[in-house]
Formats: sequence, structure tokens, C-alpha cells
Amino acid sequence: MAIEPSLVAALSTLAATDHLLVALDFDGTLAPLVELAEDARPLPASAAALRALAGLPSTTTALISGRALDSLRVVADPPAETLLIGSHGAETWTGPDAAPLSLTDEQSELLSRAVRVVEHVVTAHEGTRIEFKPAGVVLHTRSADGAVAAAAVSSTRAELESVSGLSITDGKRVLEISVLDTDKGQGLALLRRVSGATAVLFAGDDVTDEDAQRTLGPDDVGIRIGAGETAASFTVEDPAAFSEVLQELLRRRASGASGDRR
Repeated sequence: MAIEPSLVAALSTLAATDHLLVALDFDGTLAPLVELAEDARPLPASAAALRALAGLPSTTTALISGRALDSLRVVADPPAETLLIGSHGAETWTGPDAAPLSLTDEQSELLSRAVRVVEHVVTAHEGTRIEFKPAGVVLHTRSADGAVAAAAVSSTRAELESVSGLSITDGKRVLEISVLDTDKGQGLALLRRVSGATAVLFAGDDVTDEDAQRTLGPDDVGIRIGAGETAASFTVEDPAAFSEVLQELLRRRASGASGDRR
């Protein structure tokens, strides 16, 4: 599948930046969407390209995911030097000295209340599942009938409507509830500061990735995977098409790599 000429030109300019940050969503971007989250794996060509980019001078790789960090590490198996943002920005790993996530007593109690609500909803709606995160809980509806999924989401929102202090976000067949008000835009801003990047490639497939897309500047490149309204400058069809984009960026970045870029 050919990459559109305007995207090739943007990648060529991006590849020449002094310090490049390649920050990517995982599910639906590096990995095709699957019914069970634990079964997701990156496409081999995308994983290889990410690993090669991570080894280039003055190039930082990162994953920004809605997954908890432990889950992200298992399914993505990222290069050791790759920075990680999990739980939509609530969890961060920017190196060995990164502080672990810690909740206050009030936040812990709030999380317990949210968990009880989602557990009750899952019990009453066939095909839905619950996922636990350090700062949140997720209602998964991918395996449920459409009407059941809609009812489960509606019921969860109704039961949590009177609970203040929660951040509730819709995604692709998921409802994310968190006790921290964070998003991928904040996560990308942190990665930009930590890496000292002069330009960024960000790619994602979901509405939650739009928070990061909207932070991008004129020297950055944003890519939306799949259909949908987006602030990204470019759209590609699916993770397989994005794999070709990553490989193109790798070729151009590697061809211009020099020892004084580190």
C-alpha cells in the first residue's frame, strides 16, 4: 500500500529534526484490535521498526496507552529504553528513577466505589467485562451485544452520576473511569519535556488519542489510524498501513543518523 505523497514529505522533514520523539498508541495502532485485550500483540513489522528507531541517535520512542503499565509491558514488549505512559496519563515511566503512582486515601475510597458499580453492571450485562487499573476501572463491552453494551454504559453512567471526583471517558467499546483527571495530551507534553524533542510523531486510533493530537505543533506529525473525526493532519486505514509509515520514517531517520545527534 503506497503512502500518500504529502505524508511522505512530512516524514522526510520530521526525520531531519534534531531530536525526534516517536510516541504511539498501542491498541488499534501498533496492534490490531482484538476481542480480548490480553491477546493483543504488535504487528511484527511495527515492533521491529519501533525497536530500530529506539536504537537510533537522538531518537526517543514512547508508548501512550489507556492500558495500565503492567498490561502494556506484557502485550507490547517494548524496547528497554522506550518511555511509557499508561492509564491515559495517570501512570508514567520515564526511567528507573520514575516515582510510582500513589493515591490518597480519598482517591482510594473513590476508586473502590467505582469498582463496585462496574462489578454490579458486569454481573447484570452478559458479555461485558471489568478491567482494574491502579487509578481506575474499565467497563469493556466489545464481547457484548450492541443493545446490551449500550445499556451497560448507560447504567454505569447513571450509577456514577452523583459521585464527584471521577473522570469518565468513552472509548471504542470501553468506558474508562478514573480518579485522576489526566489525558494523553498531558502525557505527550510530559514526554516532550523529558525527551527534549524538537519534533514529534504521534499516532492513535481512538477518541482518547485526540487529546494528544490537539497538542501537536507545526513541526510535528499527527496520524489517525482508521476513520473518525480527528485533529491529526493525516489518516491511514489500519495498523498494517501505519506499519508502512513507521518503516518509511525509520528508513529516512536512519539514513540521516550521525554520531553527533545523540
